[in-house]
Amino acid sequence: MSLTAGIVGLPNVGKSTLFNAITNAGAEMANYPFATIKPNVGMVEVPDKRLDRINEIIPSKKIVPTTFEFTDIAGIVKGASKGEGLGNKFLENIRQTDAIIHVVRAFDDGNITSVTGKVDPVEDIETINLELSIADLDSVNKRIGKVQRAAKGNDKAGKAAKAELTVLEKVKPVLEKGGAAREVDLDDDQKKILKGEFLLTSKPTLYVANIAESSMADPSQDKYFQAVKKYADDHGAQAIGIAAETEEEIAEMPDEDKKEFLAAEGVKEPGLNKLIRASYKLLGLETYFTAGGPETKAWTYKKGTKAPQAAGIIHSDFERGFIRAEIIAFDDLDKLGSEQAVKDAGKLHVEGKDYVMHDGDIVNFRFNV
Repeated sequence: MSLTAGIVGLPNVGKSTLFNAITNAGAEMANYPFATIKPNVGMVEVPDKRLDRINEIIPSKKIVPTTFEFTDIAGIVKGASKGEGLGNKFLENIRQTDAIIHVVRAFDDGNITSVTGKVDPVEDIETINLELSIADLDSVNKRIGKVQRAAKGNDKAGKAAKAELTVLEKVKPVLEKGGAAREVDLDDDQKKILKGEFLLTSKPTLYVANIAESSMADPSQDKYFQAVKKYADDHGAQAIGIAAETEEEIAEMPDEDKKEFLAAEGVKEPGLNKLIRASYKLLGLETYFTAGGPETKAWTYKKGTKAPQAAGIIHSDFERGFIRAEIIAFDDLDKLGSEQAVKDAGKLHVEGKDYVMHDGDIVNFRFNV
């Protein structure tokens, strides 16, 4: 499943540092704008403690986590929608992603240049969001001109154009005020139409406050993070605090040193784990598992996927010849402690083609081709 979250932000807010920490890809970092000109792409494993527990109960030779893709996009500056900096190219890179991870500077450091001359994460958020809104408004205005002509007809194409025009006319005034398309109240059919417009501000967004190491243990007490969290809450988005530079150092540590460092900081797990899971969830992704035999493996699917299509993620033959899915919920296996105990409790269920997958399903697909 090829879905990617694009990491965006103003120059020098810690985007590439965060990307390095996530992927250990060694993306170029520099204390000047536009160090990242071409987007870097990295695959990461999605942390999931359920894999270890499943393998403990149903042993296999190998554990295989599912993966997720991040794209590090160059810093955007004020005026990007009009081509300032490398604006148009960067905006197009964002357009190719499925979700936005919006990084803002939330730490004080006189040695790192701020393009705005001060530390104000909310102002930074609004600067970028305004550029995205302006770019989307330009796209919507152009599209309205084309759709208005098509909407004059009464045939199927004309009716589709009228429906699209209704959506565009709802979105336009919001964009004119610097708002986001994702905030517009639309029904399910209209949301499908909006998705086809490929607007930048329609993408789900996670705000990441790049906080100081001293705030790692409890980001909620950090004044900068508090401001970012309030903005996210007010705009129906999520926010988390990550100390990007420290997380990069943690990612390079041996496991034993990593545990000692986190314990000393009063942190249960690396902040990156939270970021990866939050990004995964942001895209409406869930996980099912296959267990036993050669490997215990996690598989990514889009929420709402039915069993045959989920089987097809493993191999197209599984979907084509789908017969049934034998399913154990992770929580039941975890609680009861063995496959046999799950069966004895009547918790193993057999599902057909209309079954909608649930996060944590442990599945044995039956098929015939």
